[in-house]
Amino acid sequence: MTQTLRILIVEDDPALIRGLSDNFRAAGFDVTTATDGQLGLTHALTQPPDLMLLDIMLPKINGYDLCRRVRHAKHDFPIVMLTAKGQEEEIVRGLELGADDYVTKPFGIRELLARVKRLLRREMSDSKELVVLGEMVLDRDARKLTHDGEEIPLTQKEYRLLDYFVTNPHRALTRSSILDAVWGRSIIVSHRSVDRCITTLRSKLEAQPSQPKFIHTIRDIGYRFELPAG
Repeated sequence: MTQTLRILIVEDDPALIRGLSDNFRAAGFDVTTATDGQLGLTHALTQPPDLMLLDIMLPKINGYDLCRRVRHAKHDFPIVMLTAKGQEEEIVRGLELGADDYVTKPFGIRELLARVKRLLRREMSDSKELVVLGEMVLDRDARKLTHDGEEIPLTQKEYRLLDYFVTNPHRALTRSSILDAVWGRSIIVSHRSVDRCITTLRSKLEAQPSQPKFIHTIRDIGYRFELPAG
């Protein structure tokens, strides 16, 4: 990596936080740590990192609430949940609150480093260009959608979904391919998550969501995104 990226580790296990810190520093990252949720939230809001590793079971503020508050404050840096809970509902809860990925303890440091680097590459790969969508403009550098200069608020997943669509226009995209690109291959979520995100994105893009101009449903396959001609 050509620049030093900063990782915020929020974890209350002293041995684990020491091991993670040593390994990430050895991999070339700048590391900030917090041993409780309140301190982690303070670091995240005042000095936003490039990525946060977040334990769920934390003193003062748990990982779910911390994640929710960070996303509510409009920070979109990647969040990886560290959890001893492997149940699907617990994982989905974290993802729905805005986490990007998760690892279940005990985990291998090489796997965690690989996931972190993948997420950071994804965040840094956005093309710096404007995409005209009828009367709307998607600014991929600023990561925002505007209509007549007014910003149309998008959630993190809605932005990634729209960005994936404009990168792959006029193609039949399966729900599985959308899940892999937007949620990540390691994420356990159903195709219904794609459909729900499509519905909310359509409500913001389409003048008549029931008669979409941009996002078209392909029965039994998935979706196709049409860019306006010219």
